[in-house]
Amino acid sequence: MAKKPFYITTPIYYPSDKLHIGHSYTTVAADTMARYKRMRGYDVMFLTGTDEHGQKIEKVANKQGITPKKYVDNIVDWIKDLWKTMDISYDKFIRTTDKEHEETVQKIFKELYDKGDIYKGSYEGWYCTPCESFFTERQLEDGKCPDCGRPVDKVKEEAYFFKLSKYQDKLIEYIESHEEFIQPKTRQNEMLNNFLRPGLEDLCVSRTSFEWGIPVEFDKGHVVYVWLDALSNYISALGYSSDNDEKYKKYWPVDVHLVGKEIVRFHTIIWPAMLMALGEPLPKQVFGHGWLVINGGKMSKSKGNVVDPKILVDRYGSDSIRYFLMREIAFGQDGNFTNETLIQRINSDLANDLGNLVSRTVAMIKKYFGDEFLTKFEATEYDKEVEEMAINTVEKVEDVMEQLFFSDALVEIWNLVRRTNKYIDETRPWVLAKEEDKKPELANVLYHLAENLRIISILIEPFMPNTPKLIREQLGITDEGIMTWESTKKWGTLSKDIKVNQGNIIFPRIDITKELNELEEAQKAGKEEPKEVKEEDYISIDDFAKVELKVGEVIECNKVEGADKLLVSKIKIGTEVRQIVSGIAKSYSPGEMIGKKVIVVTNLKPVKLRGVLSEGMILAASLKKNLVVATVDGDINSGAVVR
Repeated sequence: MAKKPFYITTPIYYPSDKLHIGHSYTTVAADTMARYKRMRGYDVMFLTGTDEHGQKIEKVANKQGITPKKYVDNIVDWIKDLWKTMDISYDKFIRTTDKEHEETVQKIFKELYDKGDIYKGSYEGWYCTPCESFFTERQLEDGKCPDCGRPVDKVKEEAYFFKLSKYQDKLIEYIESHEEFIQPKTRQNEMLNNFLRPGLEDLCVSRTSFEWGIPVEFDKGHVVYVWLDALSNYISALGYSSDNDEKYKKYWPVDVHLVGKEIVRFHTIIWPAMLMALGEPLPKQVFGHGWLVINGGKMSKSKGNVVDPKILVDRYGSDSIRYFLMREIAFGQDGNFTNETLIQRINSDLANDLGNLVSRTVAMIKKYFGDEFLTKFEATEYDKEVEEMAINTVEKVEDVMEQLFFSDALVEIWNLVRRTNKYIDETRPWVLAKEEDKKPELANVLYHLAENLRIISILIEPFMPNTPKLIREQLGITDEGIMTWESTKKWGTLSKDIKVNQGNIIFPRIDITKELNELEEAQKAGKEEPKEVKEEDYISIDDFAKVELKVGEVIECNKVEGADKLLVSKIKIGTEVRQIVSGIAKSYSPGEMIGKKVIVVTNLKPVKLRGVLSEGMILAASLKKNLVVATVDGDINSGAVVR
């Protein structure tokens, strides 16, 4: 019997910045679902990737003096490495710079043009470069981008437009008649009331003001606008409109697009309208989850509140981070991230509950039976309850997983973990071990602990792919037939000839005070794995020669009024005296600076800091929270050139 196909996607990520823990949240959720469906016997297609075209990338690459392709190549390598670190089991990683994708987009653009759904015109309106989005005056919020809150630019250029307005009524009808299409329900109401019913405007789908995009084949100078390009990845990855479209026929329509709430609009209005125009089936579901926020605000580089997932995985392992992301946040809602809540969750759920259950079970089997486990068992009054709860938990987990309620699934699993721990306290195996005639009852208790752990190890596998192996190794489970999801439906399949292998504690308890201090320092320093230096990362001797460094002697120094981090110094550099403002007041008092011979960058453009003119820069090195100014030894005159 052929396996039933299941297709799940994440958004394709824009590689202008390195991804943070919030991006990992979406991808871990998709991976969890993909792993769960594979365990249930589905033929899974899990797609993720990168959206690599656009004006912003072109600008950044030009500023760095490299091609846009080379710029995105470096970041894509980093993203792939991150997904490997997070144990993401995607089936395909698509890049919008892939040749096959570009060819598909060109075919789609031409087909829609030939049908009359794309037409040529002129665009004049507001454009947000970071979001790659056009907005009407009505859509702006306080004159700024409604998505990111940053300034927008007034632009006017020749462009092609997609007749989005043509599909307004069809979209409303479809959404209202397909309750499962947009989830959760709040997102559906938002799309209908805020965008569709007020009226849709036709969508700009080409640009002429930059070159980094997929060319419109029949009109040189135009490149395909990002959303028609990016959204098409979901079908181009399957071979749509190609000579080999077997995967498209097999997996489309997609079972679920997992997206952040900020891009639900594109996936439930623009994307379905494009598919309607092409005459193709619409996605079965678009699930718009919430944000992982810090102090109530969305993570973003501009706010300086991003969290590097690589640092967290390096310290706690990917399973701990995956568990936290899926457990802490009710899927569809916003969830708050702090280092403290992360460590508390690891200590309470993973160390105290699961890790302790594994350690106690294995240690007691080893202590009381060694390698010879009794085959004679005597039931206790608590057995039936824990057996039934284990089987019922499987059914509950299946029910909530089908609704993408990952946190609810983990709540059910941990109810079983805690009930099994309680079973130890109820049966008191350490008391049973004191009486020889209680050995059969003791064997029964320890078998119940081991069998529940077998079932638990299977239930957590979609969320934590590495921990189940460690549990099974310690319990001596090698039969793959009792590691399957189907095997959880029957209690008591674990062999009674148990030979445990006591190992290390799976989740050691963390000293929260010490760890919080160390973690804060690591995140501030942006600590991550050493990265290979590529040729384009080097500068030439000519580049370095442009920086003018000289020795300067501090002859006067004072605090900048109203700024607790700034000092303003008068520095003698040869025959001239310069005024330089430096952010070193936390490390040096004004008196400490006077007389120091420091290294100064003298050819920086003068700027005003807190209204005070600064004519250069004092070099300093950072050491944790402290700054140490670069000075020179020996009898050397101010004004000497540093080479």
